[in-house]
Amino acid sequence: MQSKKDYTPISQKLNIILAEDDLDDRLLFEEAIEELPVSVQLDTFNNGDELMEWLIKKNNKLPDVLFLDLNMHRKNGFATLADIKRNKKLQDIPVIIFSTSTNNEMIKQVFKNAAHYYIRKPVHFWELKQLIYKSLKLISDKETSLPGKENFMLTTD
Repeated sequence: MQSKKDYTPISQKLNIILAEDDLDDRLLFEEAIEELPVSVQLDTFNNGDELMEWLIKKNNKLPDVLFLDLNMHRKNGFATLADIKRNKKLQDIPVIIFSTSTNNEMIKQVFKNAAHYYIRKPVHFWELKQLIYKSLKLISDKETSLPGKENFMLTTD
């Protein structure tokens, strides 16, 4: 099991949003963040409607990164991603898809719709920590340009 000392600390404080309707997945994500050497402000939303309402408010500071589930009630991740990328104020937010789906057509669609990375929700907690850390490291290192297809899916390799 990896501890905080097994990861290089990320020096900047990151504002993170997680849009996820499953309470267990939200809690696991929060627990993983707590075990990583990174200072974060984490805001969570249950669906795309809540998220978009918050994002378009004038005084809210935009996140450094958004983790977005695809299969949410009310407004799903596909519609939310499309709304974000069509909005001039929001379109540059790095969006990382965080989903259980392994459907290649769905993955191709979110790649085409300008998501930055895709994380398939792992089975093991240590993998979750590694994937979250890897994605936060990429974002904090200013790797915010869109990756090619070969680097789109983040893995623990």
